[in-house]
Amino acid sequence: MDLIEKNKKEMLSKKNWAVVGVTPAVEKFGYRIFSKLQEHGYRVYGVNPKYDEVDGEKIHNSLKELPVVPDCISVVVNPKATLSMLEEIKDIGVKYVWFQPGTFNEEVIEKAEEYGLNYVYYDCVLVALDEN
Repeated sequence: MDLIEKNKKEMLSKKNWAVVGVTPAVEKFGYRIFSKLQEHGYRVYGVNPKYDEVDGEKIHNSLKELPVVPDCISVVVNPKATLSMLEEIKDIGVKYVWFQPGTFNEEVIEKAEEYGLNYVYYDCVLVALDEN
């Protein structure tokens, strides 16, 4: 089993997640991932400074505002925003990050490695949840 598959398996076994880039727009991946994780029994915290709530769930402005430190973070924002939040991810002590397709570039992956994060990329959490 390669490292990405190992990380994916470990992440899917953890039950507290945050979705950065959650949105009330049901057709967008930020909404679909947030909802799918909930459907599969995960405790999910939404992060997006543009919204106060999604489907009755409080949405937080930043990771530092979350009531608990999540085990895993699913990132659903553009690579520039992803890069700017990696330090916050490291600072709050999260070790697992799932970079959804389109949310990372080489610089993001290099920074994640520099910070010692366990990550998944080139894979979608929606597909992985349906496979389990």
